[in-house]
Amino acid sequence: MRCPYCRHADSRVVDSREADDGQLIRRRRSCPECGKRFTTVEEAVLAVVKRSGVTEPFSRTKIIGGVRKACQGRPVDDDSLALLAQRVEETVRAKGAAEIPSHDVGLAILGPLRDLDEIAYLRFASVYRSFDSLADFEREIETLRAAARARGQGRADAVEAAGRTS
Repeated sequence: MRCPYCRHADSRVVDSREADDGQLIRRRRSCPECGKRFTTVEEAVLAVVKRSGVTEPFSRTKIIGGVRKACQGRPVDDDSLALLAQRVEETVRAKGAAEIPSHDVGLAILGPLRDLDEIAYLRFASVYRSFDSLADFEREIETLRAAARARGQGRADAVEAAGRTS
């Protein structure tokens, strides 16, 4: 790392610390030439590869913008959208790849969006998965209903088990 004061080509790392839940690394450096200290911040850049082959940096803002369109007219606040974008980024970064296809980003959006708002999920999924007919919507709605029944059964089982232990 070049010294910002004397432009010497080398520096020594004095201290390293993680910031932003490990997304950033702050390094305190010392220049052997002039003796001054400075801080650098390093961030692992996550790149998204579009269908066209173009690569661009991952952007929570783009995630929020795309999901906001699906949530138009729904009772979803900005904090929920920001949290969804954070969950998507965490999921994508957990794959450990420096570049990720845009298709995988879309898949990472679907789960948290389904949990947030089912109508917004259907809107997003219909565009993302290119629904062509009513049958596509019906299939997806039936999947949502089956998941809701399973959640309801899980709650009923828990209530029944709690009643037996009382």
